[in-house]
Amino acid sequence: MTDIKRPGDAFDPTAPEAKPRAAGASGAAPTLPVLPPETVTRFSHVDTWVFDLDNTLYPAGSDLWPKIDARITHFLAQLFGLDGLSSRALQKYYYQRYGTTLRGLMEEHEISSDEFLAFVHDIDRSSLLPNHSLAKAITELPGRKLILTNGSREHALRTAEKLGIHEMFEDIFDIVAADLVPKPAAETYQRFFDRHAVEPARAAMFEDISHNLVVPHARGMVTTLVVPKLGQDDPREPWEIAGADAAHVEFVTNDLEGFLAGLIDRG
Repeated sequence: MTDIKRPGDAFDPTAPEAKPRAAGASGAAPTLPVLPPETVTRFSHVDTWVFDLDNTLYPAGSDLWPKIDARITHFLAQLFGLDGLSSRALQKYYYQRYGTTLRGLMEEHEISSDEFLAFVHDIDRSSLLPNHSLAKAITELPGRKLILTNGSREHALRTAEKLGIHEMFEDIFDIVAADLVPKPAAETYQRFFDRHAVEPARAAMFEDISHNLVVPHARGMVTTLVVPKLGQDDPREPWEIAGADAAHVEFVTNDLEGFLAGLIDRG
């Protein structure tokens, strides 16, 4: 079953209705969810669909983000000659203060972005399998589809290719396009809106980090927080996981493909 949080609701990931849909014993595809009419109506005007990449288009239980996270730690360890624990602590300090570790390195040490981005995204993606149900759901959404990520364009493209969804997206707005200013900065969203002629009031944003939805909600986008399925590992920091019940989060789902499929009018 797809999880729904409406304004004013608290999202309880342990509630019975929060359980992910399960395939039948034969492995057949599960029945598509039926979303409340008011939820479908809330998205009826949307003609631009904007997705974060990491831990959103692929699940938080994937090993991709831990691999990137480890590469960032290793980069700092090599750069400053630190042990693993010290490097990790510095990484998380930069991440929480500046929005990305890269931004912290640029602000405090004038580190080149090209070398950092190439190094940390040089990972093995072989564990990531095509997600045919997600590809189908994105394809059937009416209007434009865009990726907005704090990662690199190359990382987003290679990851989307592994998922089998790269052809569904018009473009990727990455950290370089954002002039290396990460979400949740308001100017990053404005650059994105301007570059792609996005009218926020006719757009929807899907994200795994609550505070990255503050500006989209304020600008009139319909906001959905994507959370891990029950039982999935979640490698994110506690502050990244918090905020599902915030006012700027209109909907919460632990089943992105099911949620999207439920929004599609099949007539």
